[in-house]
Amino acid sequence: MGIPIPNLDDRRFQDLVDEAKRRVQQRCPEWSDHNVSDPGVTLIETFAFMVDQLIYRVNRIPERSYLRFLDLIGVTLFPPAAARVPATFRLSAPQENPVFVQAGSQVVTQRTEVSDPVVFTLERTVEIRPCTWTRLATSSGDRPPVDRTDDIVDDRNPLLFGTRPQPDDTIYFGLSDPVPGGLVLLRMQCQVEGVGIDPKDPPLVWEAWDGDRWAPCQVAHDTTGGFNTAGDVELHLPENHAASVVGVHRAGWIRCRATAPEPGQPFYQASPTLRTVTASTIGATGFAVHAEVVRDEVIGVSEGVAGQRFPLARRPVVAGDPLAVEIGADDGWQEWTEVGSFADSGPDDRHFTVDRVAGEVVFGPAIRQPDGAFRYYGAVPAKAAAIRVPQYRTGGGRGGNVARGMLAVLRDPVPFVSGVTNHRPASGGVDGESVTDAAIRGPLTLRTLDRAVTAQDYEALTRSASPQVARVRCATDPSSPNGVRVLVVPDIPDTGELAFASLKLPDRMRDEVERALRARRCLGARVVVEPPFYQGITVVAQLRARPKVVSDTLAARATQALHDYLNPVTGGPDGDGWPFGRPVQEGEMFAVLQRLSGVEMVESVLLFAADPVTGARGDIVKRIDIPPDALVFSYGHQVRVTRS
Repeated sequence: MGIPIPNLDDRRFQDLVDEAKRRVQQRCPEWSDHNVSDPGVTLIETFAFMVDQLIYRVNRIPERSYLRFLDLIGVTLFPPAAARVPATFRLSAPQENPVFVQAGSQVVTQRTEVSDPVVFTLERTVEIRPCTWTRLATSSGDRPPVDRTDDIVDDRNPLLFGTRPQPDDTIYFGLSDPVPGGLVLLRMQCQVEGVGIDPKDPPLVWEAWDGDRWAPCQVAHDTTGGFNTAGDVELHLPENHAASVVGVHRAGWIRCRATAPEPGQPFYQASPTLRTVTASTIGATGFAVHAEVVRDEVIGVSEGVAGQRFPLARRPVVAGDPLAVEIGADDGWQEWTEVGSFADSGPDDRHFTVDRVAGEVVFGPAIRQPDGAFRYYGAVPAKAAAIRVPQYRTGGGRGGNVARGMLAVLRDPVPFVSGVTNHRPASGGVDGESVTDAAIRGPLTLRTLDRAVTAQDYEALTRSASPQVARVRCATDPSSPNGVRVLVVPDIPDTGELAFASLKLPDRMRDEVERALRARRCLGARVVVEPPFYQGITVVAQLRARPKVVSDTLAARATQALHDYLNPVTGGPDGDGWPFGRPVQEGEMFAVLQRLSGVEMVESVLLFAADPVTGARGDIVKRIDIPPDALVFSYGHQVRVTRS
């Protein structure tokens, strides 16, 4: 079997001749003789013959040569980006002293019959800091917090809310120390008084003070039924949880606040009563990255000449972190700096570049000048000097975007730590760029000349700034006459229900895009990089299943189809992302559901505009109009399946 030949241009001789004659008719109407005997037509056919031969030869350029051509115009393949995930390390039992999980510890997913485990490496050392309960305070309405600690100590069973509970009534729990990133267990004995709520969905929100504001806490486990029975509450505290003063007492405060119920949702008819409470740290969370860390790798010995290239032992190198290279010298190791190119490097600048896809460290070249002398772009490492890389990360790719709860194995055991898991899915993993994608980007690079002038220039430069950019749209900023809004959609999972938080721009990606555009924008232009507005869409549908079709399975597939179609990156009629500003119509949802196998009939479809932050839904409508620079977000679909 031969190697498939790329088809860069499918036009042939006659196609080129016909196109040239059409252009002649448009631009030179006085040229009326298009017969083959006309000298001008002879020139057209000669030109078409030469272009046809050129296309034929270009189609046979091997991939390696094509990459070299792209490299000549400054286009290199994007390396893969590594996914990050919050890894929660759980203690076997609460400890009196801090427990440390060292940076570089590896956590992996379970091995299955069809896939190898996915390896993540802890970025920073995680401290599991112990704590105990020390204070209790409550507030109702606009009144300041009142200390209730003595009521607990003296068994007076204080009310947690006001006599007549209202939204924003708040309970404050004071910990002996702040627990940044900690998993804290509150164990409570409550008397059954707070009747009137759904114990599986109480109108409560947990928050912790992070030094600037009350940041939300994720509830990992709650068996108290909204303070209606004895049970435990496990909370993931923010990574910058800090001590503060509530009332007159300083502690590591967390609080639980009653929220206004949604229409039709019950609320407390009486205040719950607290008998006892204890607190302890049972774990902590740190971020792990889908990459392996290689340390202190000696990549070679310098020959003392310009343009040296040294391969790394592992490749590809993950995008993001700048690389450092150290050169051996008489007085120790000299650190050299990574640059994007050698264009601005002088003969004494200790610069190098990195080909992250090929895994190569490249030192500056020497270019012959018209007078015969050589101009050095970057310093040359001394002859016989050892060259090493202190640390780099290899790995990355979409395979690291594992689902919630997939991390299960701590490869490097830690005393007193019984296990590890992830309470949120991993995100940010992107495969390296393909040659096909780079070939599309190459002409755009030549056209923009690395300057942002038009909207298309901003979009092209944004895509090239970070591999995590999935979609981008440039719009004017109405708040500023010279304002430019760059709306960026990050890379997200292709299928399935999306968490609204996954559409938030990662700080690192936003910084990369802003830095790239700031250096290339026009003088006086004000550039804002932000996510687009997302209009939540909720579909409530009723289907009739064909005989012998499992109802639950069909409902799951129908819900999946709605999520896929309303996906901002891979949804829409063409499967390349929902178009900006395209309205959502009821009839489209009928079509999406009707074409599923196993559906006898789509009996009804109800369309709602939804707020993905609050969960509130609007009225039933036939069509939802979307602002020109907005996208849709699939939120909370409900599908019911019946049988005839």
